Amino acid sequence: MIAAAHLDADTDEVLIRRFQQSGDTAAFESLVHRYERDLFGYLRRYLHSAEMAEDVFQATFLQVHLKRDAFEDGRRFRPWLYAIATHQAIDAQRRNRRHRMVDLDRHRGADEGHAFVTALASRDGTADDQAAAEESRQQVRSAIDALAAPQRLVVELVYQQGMKYREAAARIGIPVGTVKSRMRAALLKLGESWNRVPGGEPGPAIAARGLAT
Repeated sequence: MIAAAHLDADTDEVLIRRFQQSGDTAAFESLVHRYERDLFGYLRRYLHSAEMAEDVFQATFLQVHLKRDAFEDGRRFRPWLYAIATHQAIDAQRRNRRHRMVDLDRHRGADEGHAFVTALASRDGTADDQAAAEESRQQVRSAIDALAAPQRLVVELVYQQGMKYREAAARIGIPVGTVKSRMRAALLKLGESWNRVPGGEPGPAIAARGLAT
């Protein structure tokens, strides 16, 4: 209790430095809880969707976890965090638009749909880029398989089956808050797993490469 109170008294910058220097997960969790309301509110207003805001909030702190060494002394944490969150929100909107376009094209007919998807694929990069993306998907899949069963289940329901948090909670029969906490723990473990891969650096959101495959 005393340790928790001490963390609450620390500045954001002190907490992120503690996480940088010693991997102090309590400091990281304190940052997550400290920004849970304000950052989620910002993302909900930006995205006009509570469900998308939840996903982007998780992806934002995954990036904080992965990129913590990029935070430099003398910087303010809040602007850095919100810049990451905004970037994640923009990427989420882009993916959402692409998915809607693919769905619309499917309704126009199989031949046109095939042509459209092929065009999208042609803009996704070179053969080397695609090979790297496939390798990343395999790495993420292995990391998911290594999760504890409760965490793996929520990842599969939310990212692979596309369920909202409340839908996953209803499917499993647990509170929505438990789904969120399990997802947060899963993303932390996935981030730690990725850091152990030489040169591993996920894209804007880990779901973009592996969780949704």
